[in-house]
Amino acid sequence: MLTGVAELDRVLGAGIVPGAVVLLAGEPGVGKSTLLLEVAARWARVGRTTLYVSGEESPAQIRLRAERTDAVADRLLLAAETDLGTVLGHIEEVAPSLLVVDSVQTIGTAEADGSPGGVAQVREVTGALVRAAKQRGMAVIIVGHVTKDGAIAGPRLLEHLVDVVLAFEGDRHSGFRIVRATKNRYGPADEVGCFEMADSGILEVPDPSGLFTSRHADAVPGTCVTVTLEGRRPLLAELQALVATTVLPQPRRVMHGVDPGRMAMVLAVLERRCQLKMYGSDVYLSTVGGAKVTDPSADLAAAIAIGSAHRDIHTPQRMVAVGEVGLAGELRPIPGTERRLAEAARLGFTEAIIPAEARQASERMTTVRGGLRIHAAPTLSCALQIPPG
Repeated sequence: MLTGVAELDRVLGAGIVPGAVVLLAGEPGVGKSTLLLEVAARWARVGRTTLYVSGEESPAQIRLRAERTDAVADRLLLAAETDLGTVLGHIEEVAPSLLVVDSVQTIGTAEADGSPGGVAQVREVTGALVRAAKQRGMAVIIVGHVTKDGAIAGPRLLEHLVDVVLAFEGDRHSGFRIVRATKNRYGPADEVGCFEMADSGILEVPDPSGLFTSRHADAVPGTCVTVTLEGRRPLLAELQALVATTVLPQPRRVMHGVDPGRMAMVLAVLERRCQLKMYGSDVYLSTVGGAKVTDPSADLAAAIAIGSAHRDIHTPQRMVAVGEVGLAGELRPIPGTERRLAEAARLGFTEAIIPAEARQASERMTTVRGGLRIHAAPTLSCALQIPPG
């Protein structure tokens, strides 16, 4: 059954299965309650009864937020309860087709030891909600808190009891949010949905590639665009680098949005294999729009951005670079290359640098495919020889 939120349906696998129990986990303030209130409202607007149970807010507070985000619906019922028996009583009385519990750590029961949020309590409450969902064919979405290291709080059994585990991720300084499936019994477990937090609530972003690239009137040294894969979805991300002469005994290496350890390796390869002497320079590397890039395919774009900034020459404006850099200076193929190139071509890019196949010659080869001029380079040194645009 479709939830009405297309990006969430994409992650769930074309909707939510009746009787399925979904666990949505995320850091405080990331927007879990706002997203689920929108889901509950859209579910109710098509004539299906929805019960939203909150153990953290009063119905008056939830209604204020619902009015602000235009999430008020006639068949959306609110309840502020922290007792499991009372929640089950509400389910018996209104027979909802969708139950939202925000959050499982605030609900307690007298049948288990400890206080709400403890291991025994969370296990008992979740087990009772799972049994109710299966018996009634009622879809259930449970909000879960996370620990300071990002893991779902509570016993690991919690993730085994539910059918779907979703992670809601995002930087509090950026409005961009990602829902990622880490377990899904009824659909793909490598899909992501994209959202943006706004004053009016949470908005779907069906085409997020433009969020992480900037538009320059003229070509600027030190920039390069790559195509990462979030699950099966290709996303464009721009990396910007600045290389400046330092007056300090130890040069600065400042990285934002990328893995500092991996970028330190790329810098070492540039210095050792490509003869770019940067031991007397500060290096700054950052992504655009608060993107977090962990895909090894961004190695090549980072190296090109740093090399471009070091030599103060610009690269072609409509060019993307995808490839993993090895310690020997070679470029390694990465999965999903065709999907990445198709996304770049769709967005108007005209050139791409990719790793060369092992059977190809040791020199760079240029071909045209699908309107995209593709440079296949076997090594990082060859890739840096692309002429400026």
